[in-house]
Amino acid sequence: MTDATRALPRSILYTPALSLDLVVKAWSYDADVHLIDLEDAVPPPGKAAAREVCRVALEKAPAPANTAVRINPLGTLDAVRDLLMLAESPVRPGIVVMTMVDSPVEVRLLRDVLATAGAHPEIYVTLETPAGVRAVDAVAEAADGLILGSADLAATLGVEITWAGLLATRQAMALACARYGTACVDTANFRLDAPEVLAEEIERVRELGFHGKVAVHPGELATINRALRPDAAELRHARRVTEAVRAADGGVALLDGAMVGPPFARRARMTVERGDAWNARFAPTGAAASGAGTADSKATDSHVADSHVADSHVADSRAAEPIAADSTAAEPRSAEPLPSDPEAAR
Repeated sequence: MTDATRALPRSILYTPALSLDLVVKAWSYDADVHLIDLEDAVPPPGKAAAREVCRVALEKAPAPANTAVRINPLGTLDAVRDLLMLAESPVRPGIVVMTMVDSPVEVRLLRDVLATAGAHPEIYVTLETPAGVRAVDAVAEAADGLILGSADLAATLGVEITWAGLLATRQAMALACARYGTACVDTANFRLDAPEVLAEEIERVRELGFHGKVAVHPGELATINRALRPDAAELRHARRVTEAVRAADGGVALLDGAMVGPPFARRARMTVERGDAWNARFAPTGAAASGAGTADSKATDSHVADSHVADSHVADSRAAEPIAADSTAAEPRSAEPLPSDPEAAR
């Protein structure tokens, strides 16, 4: 599969490695990628215990390839210890997320270090420093994914976490990721008491070309998944566009009253390829295989949604602003994958 058609996650749920029960319980929620956080959500005195929780959790992970670990910043002893734990773990995560990255050199260094232990995970970078933003093109080329780190970046800039304040960074990320086929993931929504803010952010980042969004609360997953996961109707339309342009010998065609031509067909082909790639990697084949919870467990364990936020200190302690939690749990996984071929999509 080419970089342009890699499977790109649409939802990433951050869970702090504060207890094994908390991490394991998070797998009952429908996220493309489940991230175990060793960084901000874990106070310094708890780092050693968090690494042990992470190691055991990886051994229990239903889908290690779709499990991520966020490590502490390179250049710190905690990062060294994180990497030793990952190197010695019998089960490795499919994704490692870096923080406070200033240059692509750090990404390449991490790849090389992990490779010496026989580990070759995807590397995602949290873009959260002015130096990193300045080097965004080179970082996007070196990494497999970029995640906007709004709290640290806004704090360094001395601005609030607003759409206008971070728009330039988001645009730079979208352009760089499009150039290299890198996953482009938006920051977490810290206004858990205002679900309309989440919906508005999702719509805006979609318009910019982002692929996914971070969640720090499982109650956000249903909204993120509905908006950003491949849509069967969209895939059907994309296939019709490619067919219409093909029937016009690669020229301009009229489809449903709208003109479509080669650029439309190219975008449609990418939509289909990425939809199929997502379906192959992330679409569940059954509740048991995916670790999905049932409707009953969703109701019984709804308190986990609240504890997820409370125990994580809202996943990013650097935001340093208390927010109210929504106790609504995310919907359990659907057992039906999206259609992955033209016939099934019709």
